[in-house]
Amino acid sequence: MQRFTCDCGNVLFFGSSKCLKCGSKVGYEPGAAEMVRLSAGTEMKLCENGLKHGVCNWLMPADAKSTLCVACRMNRTIPDLRIGRNLMLWGRMEMAKRRLIYTLLHLGLPLPAKAENPKTGLAFDIVSTLSNPSVTTGHLNGVITVNLEEADDTYRQINRQQLGENSRTLLGHFRHESAHYLWQRCLSELTWDDPLRLAFRERFGDEWLDYSAALSAHYERPATVGWEQNFITAYAAAHPWEDWAETWAHYLQIVDGLETCESLGIHVKHLALPLVMLPAAAGTLPPMLPQCGIADGYFLARLQRWMCLSTVLNEISHSMGEQSLYPFVISVRVAQKLRLAHHYATIWGAAPPSPSAV
Repeated sequence: MQRFTCDCGNVLFFGSSKCLKCGSKVGYEPGAAEMVRLSAGTEMKLCENGLKHGVCNWLMPADAKSTLCVACRMNRTIPDLRIGRNLMLWGRMEMAKRRLIYTLLHLGLPLPAKAENPKTGLAFDIVSTLSNPSVTTGHLNGVITVNLEEADDTYRQINRQQLGENSRTLLGHFRHESAHYLWQRCLSELTWDDPLRLAFRERFGDEWLDYSAALSAHYERPATVGWEQNFITAYAAAHPWEDWAETWAHYLQIVDGLETCESLGIHVKHLALPLVMLPAAAGTLPPMLPQCGIADGYFLARLQRWMCLSTVLNEISHSMGEQSLYPFVISVRVAQKLRLAHHYATIWGAAPPSPSAV
């Protein structure tokens, strides 16, 4: 996440709706990717979900016909707001969802709302298990469904412990499910022997493996010893689609994490830590894709910077008596999967900005 400032010079954050120094109302303008101070004559207006419910700080042109911002227009289902608790949980959901959309737009990926483009558009169903006990978080045909109760910290941590996960976050859910959406939109339409699909198979495995059987087997038996050498999480080992989704979620985390650290002045060259060195093979693409040593080196430099920065973040967390913020191991094989995720992001949208000097 980039660093924002008010016109008065005060620091603003992604979720800011008011400047604490000058008292001005502010909002995020996704078209320009900047925070805007709302004053008389401003050609922007606040999303209706911000005006009515205080759960959104995104803006749109004042003359726009829609009353909802680009992120809120993707909502197909929202919780029953007559239940007081739902408003608080929905607000947390919306913040996580907007962070996902921010990163995808930052990568240059077009994100039409499903209501505007039924074939390739994206929609969100935020559903409470209190109103629909059968709801599960997942993706189907361009609709990402997230269980509202996951916004309850206690509920989410109980699920994390029961499933044996190192980490479980709202933003992680949205990032993971966006991978399934992008798979269906961008990869499933390719012919069987398209190089991009062959590359997926080379890195993640045969996507035609029985999905239901694979998930059943995953939950019935413990993860294979040594899974860390090939997968970013134990769940990634369940099926190639889940391996892709977990890898993509981590790729987005790295993109966002690097941007946040560097916008706040935290750079690897200023840290008293040796740079993690991965072998050159960790940054290469599958052989059926065009090879580019410069792009490989660019990716590998970013990844190595992230591994160094995540070590610092973990140590800071430990010094505060908390667990690791990033409890994951990036092996050579995982790095190669992340390299392919970066390649997909580049061809689907616009390449991320060039890294600063390591």
